[in-house]
Amino acid sequence: MLNKEAAEKLVDQAVEAHKNAYAPYSNYKVSAALLTKSGKTFTGVNVENAVYPMTICAERAAVVSAVSAGEREFEAIVVVTRDAGTPCGSCRQVLAEFGLDIAVIIADDKGKIHDTTTVGDLLPHSFGQANLDSEG
Repeated sequence: MLNKEAAEKLVDQAVEAHKNAYAPYSNYKVSAALLTKSGKTFTGVNVENAVYPMTICAERAAVVSAVSAGEREFEAIVVVTRDAGTPCGSCRQVLAEFGLDIAVIIADDKGKIHDTTTVGDLLPHSFGQANLDSEG
């Protein structure tokens, strides 16, 4: 897990990104800051669409940005909402693809940390690559 200072810095980055969320339908803004094991940070925000299933979650936006830059190993992610909501099931599964030990810090839009957990704790009995490996 991150030390307090590193966690607070990551929270600050997620809070800063929060203002860029595009949520005209739900008015439920979400932002994320993803820290790679190489020390780089990638932020993401939710981007809603009038065709609701086309909405992009903040966590997945951050992961896609990091992967697009060549990053594959993640240390921690901060998720910021007005009420310290946790990642949805789709985001949990996407994060699990990159490691069940990724720290997940849940904070509100004022920067207060409400919980620190892991992807594995948020998604017990996850489905992953090992489920696809078979002997035929």
